[in-house]
Amino acid sequence: MSSAVKIFQGRFGRVALLDMDAPLVGHAHHHCHILIKAGGADSAFRVRGERAPLTDESAVVVNAWEHHAYEHDAPPGQHTLILALYIEPNWLAEIQRSLALSAHPRFFPNKCVHLSAATRKLVEEFVLELWWDDEVSPGRLEDLLFNLIIAVVESYTGWRDLASLLRTRPPVAMDSRVRQAIALMRRDVARELDVDSVAAATGLSRAHFFHLFQRDTQVTPLVYANVLRFEAAVERLTLSQEPVAEISEHLGFSAPGHFSRFFRAHLGITPTDYRRKVNLFEPPAGEASELV
Repeated sequence: MSSAVKIFQGRFGRVALLDMDAPLVGHAHHHCHILIKAGGADSAFRVRGERAPLTDESAVVVNAWEHHAYEHDAPPGQHTLILALYIEPNWLAEIQRSLALSAHPRFFPNKCVHLSAATRKLVEEFVLELWWDDEVSPGRLEDLLFNLIIAVVESYTGWRDLASLLRTRPPVAMDSRVRQAIALMRRDVARELDVDSVAAATGLSRAHFFHLFQRDTQVTPLVYANVLRFEAAVERLTLSQEPVAEISEHLGFSAPGHFSRFFRAHLGITPTDYRRKVNLFEPPAGEASELV
């Protein structure tokens, strides 16, 4: 059974060390996403409809709102230890302007990045510190995390070139009707998505709504709605003392077991396991607090 070893959450996003032995459903994040094998068997993700190997030499990188799924293709009984980085683009932009467009849908031009020996050493140091040190400071974690991110993306020759990346921005802004649909979805994340109702509320046919939504967000309405619901669950599990059963009810699940299956399908662990393992980091002293 998949489980979490450590989870850290803060203004940087989330850092999770996950012991995986089962696949995950296709999903997306608003974060830019870096996945590194920290131990165990080789495995893979499916990104942009293609297999992306997760090995000692190859990390998987996923753009914000890019559909992906974990494919645990290791032999039966073998686990894969994954260092999963869910990075808030705004945090990166604060630290280094060259990373201001890390939320861009083409920030990572490829699905995989080669890990040099030096980067592997950074990974090992990072994992060891997370594994053994429950008292790692927010400043120390952010330094380690940023250095690791830079090491991973350094192989992309164009990541510092903002002008080049800006030229690849989609030529049209998000359609106002898509924005309206997202507002409706955000307003009630607990309601099961009724695509016909949302399409009608925006004055579109179902087919036209699907086309515009996928064009502007890169994912289907259902995947987007599930992302909103999952992130709402993470926020409540982290920031409230509500029992898991109450969170399940608040998010519109008919039974806690359904909530647990939904959460496990997206992250590989149960809501209870997430709450037990997560460490919430406040910003370093002297900096404004910001809810992630």
